[in-house]
Amino acid sequence: MSEKFPVIAVTGSSGAGTTTVKNAFEHIFRREGINPAIVEGDSFHRYNRAEMKEAIALAQEKGEILSHFGPQGNVFDKIESLFKTYSETGTGQTRKYLHSPEEAAPYADLKLQAGEFTPWEDIPGETDLLFYEGLHGGVVSEGVDAAKYVDLLVGVVPLVNLEWIQKIHRDAAQRGYSAEATVDTILRRMPDYVNYVTPQFSRTHINFQRVPTVDTSNPFISRDIPTPDESFIVIRFRDPSTVDFPFMLNMIDGSFMSRPNTVVVPGGKMGFAMELILTPVIHQMIKTKRKCS
Repeated sequence: MSEKFPVIAVTGSSGAGTTTVKNAFEHIFRREGINPAIVEGDSFHRYNRAEMKEAIALAQEKGEILSHFGPQGNVFDKIESLFKTYSETGTGQTRKYLHSPEEAAPYADLKLQAGEFTPWEDIPGETDLLFYEGLHGGVVSEGVDAAKYVDLLVGVVPLVNLEWIQKIHRDAAQRGYSAEATVDTILRRMPDYVNYVTPQFSRTHINFQRVPTVDTSNPFISRDIPTPDESFIVIRFRDPSTVDFPFMLNMIDGSFMSRPNTVVVPGGKMGFAMELILTPVIHQMIKTKRKCS
């Protein structure tokens, strides 16, 4: 933990809603005049796109598990090292994973293509905080504990059937995968999901879980993705003593408390709820940081 160089991490699987949280944070950073060092979790995959395809095929031949969820597919020690170094010095090393030709275009002089990584580089000095968004912001593995360096850990996770629906539809629309191919991927990486992704949500300071209000009992035949208005967001606070629940319930129409540490809000209010909850937390974090400077 660091008061002078705080680390914020948003952790959740692809399609879980981490982008919505990232947008909420970016709005807060802009309003508060905060200069963050933004790091994407995909930067810490062990293999580029072509290498990963080959590595998965080799692992399957050996009867081994390899996925982007587990330690064999990532460099967890690099995540821990970045969080630790930044919390101590305000810098550290990271890189970018180039998802598309558009992202690769600025790196044409390095002859980099979509699916590859940029070189490791130092984070520029004079940033106010580190902001990580990806799969493993709170990861703990053999010899690695990235979570202990995170000052604010936010989890974003849909009900698991909803997560599968989102993946099946996204893979079909963006990558041309069949439903059967996506199901094979889900099954292959399930052990890593259970062992390395799910445990993170017991370490989060705040957890946002999207729960649909329509039937998702068989995600493999669902024709569409439930909309935000067909969902609720269950928000769990690790330390409820720091939360002004009456204020929150008054500000968010249709919200209610389901437990002493849990608020439920309509799915369409997710972005607003995030900014309402996170703004004072970040404001206090920066206030404390500036006192230490």
